[in-house]
Amino acid sequence: MQLNGCMSNQAFQIFSGMSFLNLEQLPFVGMSYEFVGETQGAPFSAYIVNAKPGQGPPLHTHPYVEVAFTLEGCATITVGDETREVKAGGIVVIPANTPHRFVNTGDATLRQIDIHASPRFIQTNLA
Repeated sequence: MQLNGCMSNQAFQIFSGMSFLNLEQLPFVGMSYEFVGETQGAPFSAYIVNAKPGQGPPLHTHPYVEVAFTLEGCATITVGDETREVKAGGIVVIPANTPHRFVNTGDATLRQIDIHASPRFIQTNLA
């Protein structure tokens, strides 16, 4: 259904195999909206992160590559034995099975999109 050229506010609509969603329709867990690919017919998943200052996940691994795109704010990210500051515009490629974590080290909300090369999240927390 179209309303003034925009999609209606239904949960989602499927046209020729495409899904149309609003961010707010995704589950929000902890500090992130969760896009689970297997429920949307996509071969990848994503966390859409909205982390408050001081927030971040524990040290963990995934059995697949993850790519983190920092959109706003700044974070300290550890990948393996390396720790760096990442600011808006930064992109971090995290190899499979590599311990990693981030923490919002700024004074504003950290917004990033973390793409997981898997249709579902698989995470092993190490801390």
